[in-house]
Amino acid sequence: MNDRGRERLDVLLVEKGFFVTREKARRAIMAGEVIVDGIRETKPGTFVKSASEIELRPLRGKRVFVSRGGEKLAKALLEFEIDVKDKVIMDVGASTGGFTDCLLQHGAKRVYAIDVGYGQLAWELRNNPSVVVMERTNVRYLEPGSIPELCDFATVDVSFISVGKFIRHLLTFLKDDGGLVILIKPQFEAGREEVRRGGVVRDPDVHVETIRSLVEFMEGEGLDVKGLTYSPITGPAGNIEFLVYAIKRGAPTLDPYPREIISQVVEAAHSEFVNG
Repeated sequence: MNDRGRERLDVLLVEKGFFVTREKARRAIMAGEVIVDGIRETKPGTFVKSASEIELRPLRGKRVFVSRGGEKLAKALLEFEIDVKDKVIMDVGASTGGFTDCLLQHGAKRVYAIDVGYGQLAWELRNNPSVVVMERTNVRYLEPGSIPELCDFATVDVSFISVGKFIRHLLTFLKDDGGLVILIKPQFEAGREEVRRGGVVRDPDVHVETIRSLVEFMEGEGLDVKGLTYSPITGPAGNIEFLVYAIKRGAPTLDPYPREIISQVVEAAHSEFVNG
């Protein structure tokens, strides 16, 4: 860092956890995928303020991760200051592998890519020795010993099922004090009468109530909820999605997550995607 509080962009991206190596950071910068304070920067050696607002914005037709899911998780890792370097992680609902790819790019030691489907995981991840492919596997019925080690961290991105159906079972594969990031999809958490035709939830009050109910359930299962944000991109049909970060404590929390923050996050999400 120079004496004016500025730092090379490629170095800053690594320090802030966007990339594991400067080489990967440089490639993304030169591809025009890094936005600094609203301006697309293309020179890795550009000096920027350490406090600058940085965003990864892949160019059309080209992505930083194998699927756009990686962009969602990347925001959570950055905003919640989560370090997954050298961690063993289970990725529930891996699908194409956006979350798995993001975790590997952030230095994960090993990722168990779990999905009920078959043949969806990107070829480059399927052949990565750091990825254990667990296809045709429903986490609800995952047997003890299926994963031969307790995981340091877990990520969840599932559809057509409420995460409340399997959270308790999932936690048996996670170390005490292990971390968990869940992509909340309100259309699969809200009551059927609250979901519009086409599977879309647009009512901010429904978003607030859905998240509140899930957070309360998680806390009752021994999870200490530490953070909530909204996904940087919407899901199918324009559904606004959210990301919640929690730590496994093993007993119901005595310090519940501030409920007013839930309303604030939902309001910010609607401001960007509905009213923006």
